[in-house]
Amino acid sequence: MASSTHESTARAILYAFVANFGIAIAKTWAAGLTGSGSMLAEAIHSYADTGNQALLYLGLRQSQRPADDEHPLGYGKLSYFWSFVVAILLFSMGGLFSIYEGVHKLQHPEPLSQLWIAVVVLILAMLLEGSSLYGALREIKKVRGERPFREWLKHTRNSELVVVLGEDIGAQLGLIIALGFLVLAAITGDPVFDAIGSICIGVILIIISAFVAWRIRSLLVGRSADPDIQDAINEIIAEQEEIEFVFKTITVQFGPDTMLAAKIKMRSHMTIDDAVASINALERELKERVPNLKWCFIEPDVVD
Repeated sequence: MASSTHESTARAILYAFVANFGIAIAKTWAAGLTGSGSMLAEAIHSYADTGNQALLYLGLRQSQRPADDEHPLGYGKLSYFWSFVVAILLFSMGGLFSIYEGVHKLQHPEPLSQLWIAVVVLILAMLLEGSSLYGALREIKKVRGERPFREWLKHTRNSELVVVLGEDIGAQLGLIIALGFLVLAAITGDPVFDAIGSICIGVILIIISAFVAWRIRSLLVGRSADPDIQDAINEIIAEQEEIEFVFKTITVQFGPDTMLAAKIKMRSHMTIDDAVASINALERELKERVPNLKWCFIEPDVVD
């Protein structure tokens, strides 16, 4: 399961990287020919997204490093760190620059030329970004299984897929806005519409980056495992006849891996040896049946 999730995430990142890099080059060429602020904002956005995919992949690889003495629970949270960095870059390099470029064009409007080139590039970019978005949704489908999409988005602990999805959606919205305002600028001959388009693109990117940062914040602080994993753990523990009562279970997500700590009350007639054997058997069963459960600490007690 962990390998499958890792591969799906890596593929989604690769789709986005290839699409964004090709689009960035085309947008830069079109921005230079047309003098369009919206097109320049879109080019910077695509370059930022390309760099972001590289950072996401770096985080994905680093999170797979084995545990050591300094990091006994591994490096899983590095994926959250790099995802948060991507959200900040999307906010600054994408959103703020687009707004700055739009305000600059409003204050110093310049005539636009050969807008048909920008329109063609934007339409092609929409097709490429659409393929990237489709690829991301396809990989998300593999990970979420039969769960409704909204439920997966609310509860998922996979920060990379959330970031890729947010970037792809933001890119499509930005392209639609840029195309609409460029068409208005071409029809009216007024470059102000192009500047307004750049500002609107920046606002969209800031909203998306804020959402992504908010979703990742709880993962950085320390978030429990997916509710489905918690339900599976509780169900397995409830099946054990040797356990009289469960005081508390705590789960913490570390990238793709989960840690479990549980305090339980064993049947009073059991000897210490029997209780130890029962707990060891329970830990083995939990790791076998619960995907990505890497650490398991079961504490027997008589009070909470």
